[in-house]
Amino acid sequence: MSMQSEPGAPVPEGVIPLSVPEIRGNELKYTRECLDSGWVSSAGAFVDRFEQAVAGYLGVKHAVATVSGTAAVHIALLVAGVAPDDEVLVPTLTFVAPVNAVRYVGAWPVFIDAESAHYQMDPAKLARFLEEKCHGVQGALCNKATGRRVRAVLPVHVLGHPCDMDTIIEVARRYELTVIEDAAESLGSEYKGRRAGSLGDIACLSFNGNKIITAGGGGMLVTSSDAWAQRARYLTTQAKDDPLEYIHGEIGYNYRLTNIQAAIGLAQMEKLNEYVQARRARARQYDELLQDVPGIGLPGEAPWAHWNYWLYTILINEKECRVTSRELMRRLERAGIQSRPLWHPVHSLPPYRACEAVGGEVAELLYSRALSLPSSAGLSSRQCSFVASQVRRESG
Repeated sequence: MSMQSEPGAPVPEGVIPLSVPEIRGNELKYTRECLDSGWVSSAGAFVDRFEQAVAGYLGVKHAVATVSGTAAVHIALLVAGVAPDDEVLVPTLTFVAPVNAVRYVGAWPVFIDAESAHYQMDPAKLARFLEEKCHGVQGALCNKATGRRVRAVLPVHVLGHPCDMDTIIEVARRYELTVIEDAAESLGSEYKGRRAGSLGDIACLSFNGNKIITAGGGGMLVTSSDAWAQRARYLTTQAKDDPLEYIHGEIGYNYRLTNIQAAIGLAQMEKLNEYVQARRARARQYDELLQDVPGIGLPGEAPWAHWNYWLYTILINEKECRVTSRELMRRLERAGIQSRPLWHPVHSLPPYRACEAVGGEVAELLYSRALSLPSSAGLSSRQCSFVASQVRRESG
């Protein structure tokens, strides 16, 4: 099996992985406490402690742990009132999960292209779509072409770098749209001094094995709305209305995180700042070692951003360095280095080809040229130097 097949999965011994967990805190101690107490399932003290730690870190009132980041997005859409046949504005350059969640609730995605500087949802194209392609109908904003109500904007902090949230939020407020922030990749990043995950009306995190911190899986919904948090807890616990009797007022979901996963997540949360610092140090090293390689474009950090560098991603201009991103990926693999391309633009995937897209050319170009390099918090300076030397050698 190719080591490119599953980002975050175990890789062969001796291979420099793309992004793997760093386990060097209280994970074993806290997990043992779960086992000794017998509280290992979807209730227990560590769930509460993990939620409190994340909410405190982000400076929001509530955090609701979920079984995955996708589940968090699903519930966020529901509590924000997104209904069947509504439309949600999403980036086309993203992992497919948040887009799938839009369909889970029966709504439809409208894809917004990326901007070329930092690969995030393009606020100008977002604004142009709302201004030119939508109009008011009986107090609701509707898409002129489809007649559907436009309900929310779902920006994703791609690769962990923050979107231009002030501009996106200003546009959303102008049209009374809810902002659902997908911060799955951006825990530890900041936008103008404010932490990613605290910027929208509601936000979602992921603790998958390849993220900045992990719980072995899992996610979290965060918000300062008391009503939304209460409803999220209700929906994620099968919508159970009575503490004893099995009374369920509506369709709910088995979406709660287990106590044993929360124990791991809490231990990881205690190391978050350390892990972000380590990734930023390796990014600076990559910048220094690769800055003069012909045909290799380096990622840029916006002046208003503090980036966690979840994945350090370069752009390959094959006309200048005479190798494509995919060929470089294969050459690095032969050298024992795991890398991966960006996601295929979602608007061109089979389930979504009939959906509306605003632009898409930038996302297509980034998809064809981008390659993410090893970025784990445990990546050593020596390993980073080896990766950079192989990129320099194989791209010429």
